[in-house]
Amino acid sequence: MLSQRIQQHFIDSADLKYQCAQMLAAPVEAAVNAVLACVTGGGKVLACGHGGSAAAAQYFAAGFVGRFERERPELAALALSADASVLTGLGQGFDPRAVFARQVRALGSAGDVLLVLASAGSSDALVDAVAAAHERDMTVVAFTGARAGALGGALKDTDVLVSVPHERLARVQEVQLLALHCLLDGVDAQLLGDSPEPENLA
Repeated sequence: MLSQRIQQHFIDSADLKYQCAQMLAAPVEAAVNAVLACVTGGGKVLACGHGGSAAAAQYFAAGFVGRFERERPELAALALSADASVLTGLGQGFDPRAVFARQVRALGSAGDVLLVLASAGSSDALVDAVAAAHERDMTVVAFTGARAGALGGALKDTDVLVSVPHERLARVQEVQLLALHCLLDGVDAQLLGDSPEPENLA
């Protein structure tokens, strides 16, 4: 019984990824182009999200500052969920929905990218972060689930929305992780050229 349930998770995840391959290729490519324009212009990526999405933001920043599958010069990225002192200080002294927006205003500059990761688009803190990014003339790349909600509505035509067409949190995050891998790989491919075999780096 449990074995069948586990197998079904794998099947459902694979099916959704297969369905998304063609649908999400164009928006993920647009995300690569936005991030590439940012870093080649001397900018940085600020990444944010709640819960598991915060972990994904940190994972992205680690792959950007460090490396994904190939050695390359470091690229500038910062996860806004990583500094506990900043988060708890903002949470205590300000409206909780300002937790990311104040960091974007403090750290963001024109030409930077705000990478927003969310399973749904209902977070006031993420919507406010998008507004703060627009105040700084930043481009926003937003990863959401099927319901982009207020977050999707806050985006401009020059922003990028990568919306996974599913409601279940686990499935959405699985596809978003794959899309983040495509984003990291796409930037590397544009900077370093195609590589037939990725390096085995831990």
